[in-house]
Amino acid sequence: MKKRWLLKDRGDHETVNKLATQLGIDPLLSELLVQRGVTTFDGAKAFFRPELSLLHDPFLINDMDKAISRIGKAFEGKERILVYGDYDVDGTTAVALVYTFLKEQGFESLDFYIPDRYGEGYGISVKSIDFAAEQGFTLIIALDCGIKSIERVRYAQEKGIDFIICDHHRPADQLPNAIAVLDPKREDSTYPFDELSGCGVGFKLIQAYAARNNVPFKTLNKYLDLVAVSIASDIVPIVGENRILTYYGLKLINSNPRPGIEAILNIANILRKEAEDVPPETEVEMQFSRELTVSDLVFVLGPRINAAGRIESGRNSVELLISPDLEHAESIARQINDFNTERRSLDSQITIGALEQIAGDDFLKNSLSTVVYNPDWHKGVIGIVASRLTETYYRPTIVLTLSNGLITGSARSVKDFDIYDAIDSCSDLLEHFGGHTFAAGLSLKPENLEEFRKRFEKAVSSTITEEMLIPEVEIDLEINLNQITPKFLRVLKQFAPFGPGNMSPVFVTPDTHDTGHARIVGKNHVKMTVFQNAVRSDPFAAIAFQQGEKFSAIQKGQFMDICYHLEENEWNGVKSIQLNIKDIRFSDD
Repeated sequence: MKKRWLLKDRGDHETVNKLATQLGIDPLLSELLVQRGVTTFDGAKAFFRPELSLLHDPFLINDMDKAISRIGKAFEGKERILVYGDYDVDGTTAVALVYTFLKEQGFESLDFYIPDRYGEGYGISVKSIDFAAEQGFTLIIALDCGIKSIERVRYAQEKGIDFIICDHHRPADQLPNAIAVLDPKREDSTYPFDELSGCGVGFKLIQAYAARNNVPFKTLNKYLDLVAVSIASDIVPIVGENRILTYYGLKLINSNPRPGIEAILNIANILRKEAEDVPPETEVEMQFSRELTVSDLVFVLGPRINAAGRIESGRNSVELLISPDLEHAESIARQINDFNTERRSLDSQITIGALEQIAGDDFLKNSLSTVVYNPDWHKGVIGIVASRLTETYYRPTIVLTLSNGLITGSARSVKDFDIYDAIDSCSDLLEHFGGHTFAAGLSLKPENLEEFRKRFEKAVSSTITEEMLIPEVEIDLEINLNQITPKFLRVLKQFAPFGPGNMSPVFVTPDTHDTGHARIVGKNHVKMTVFQNAVRSDPFAAIAFQQGEKFSAIQKGQFMDICYHLEENEWNGVKSIQLNIKDIRFSDD
């Protein structure tokens, strides 16, 4: 699929040079900082060395006072509290965080609840409220869900149960009549940062409780691994507070992960070893065989934590994350890893079926959106399938299946297109929907499916632009290969943690060619060594994943413009710079 390249605007020349001088770095690196909104020495200091002291006051979140007062009342009255959360990574990490914290603060009458994806569906369920009433719970703390549960909160009130909602999804015009509704996306929000994950909102809750009850802030540090995993897996921007929380969460995971996280990493063969150069008189520190990054949270931890809720029950994931010892955690992790293997098989089969459905339907082939449905598809993996279809056809996509008499589905979007708004325009046909700009969930009655397909396609086609339907490679800077040095990469690595809002920089270099040793490796990847004649650069190792169709032109030595990430590659203990090529344009393109 052809991609459009978009080169970012250059920063103000004077600001870039002044910052480069103050920091003693290459102006190209200060250019990258300015592009990220870092324009002063103090700003750069905060960027490179985030401080937990820069986190916002949690009481700036609307209703936080009410939430902490109600939790305090529950503690004094020895009420039973139910910690409730969604079955995905964000929800289960949030439940593990709040449940463990309250346990450690002496709350005894406490339990947690994860709804069944198939029997109860997303959000707060009637079944869970009935369970709470039967078991004598009088307060439910809902995490990563609940912002649209107006009727369910009312139902709970009739049974004498109060709710505290901790959510980060976009609310409807009316909020639930809960004791407190903590959501930075509220229209009337007074909080300065609105991109927290659901677990992040849960962290702000315990931060506020700690502040009100004289609990030292440093006791909260051990929960930052959970927050980091939620931020990475829920793909919220890693800027502002999220950057601080992820930075310290990753440090914790690399140095002293909780047993549940270590167990998953062990199962994934990312093993720990003794740290080198530790003085003999100090306590032996353990570290992983390589430094773990946001990518590990997204591609190693996230899918396995998610798999429990997709295949069986998200409760297993919470049990894993709150496990106090490694042996117990590893027994759960092995089971969850099996779930993940099954999940991968299911999503592969369903993706093939969905692609065949599109290929055999003229309406779908010619539409600007994709809505596919099969009543037999596994509900637990349709969100993953939606992502895969979006990668293939690059257009707003909804994958639907049948569950409990309703058609239910997951939606994924493309860059710059708000799929939530498109779904909202069809809300009269839906039983439920919720989500974000680029991902959403929905349910509808079977008799409304065809009308929904037509209305959704109309909503998309009337608002999406031609440019939005072409995948974009956003390029930070054009550089020559001779400008890439070990020092340049050392500073660049300190721009991490990378993620939305602070993506790993993409560079473009013109007029390069392979030195004649290109080869196909793995599944359609091209391994090569590139050189830039014009500047007589050193050759650089490079890999172009999933770009085997370009091998012939590369092998012939055609000149090419390449856009790429820089990364450090280690082989047999030797580290070198490698170009991870995102796209290639040949001179005759």
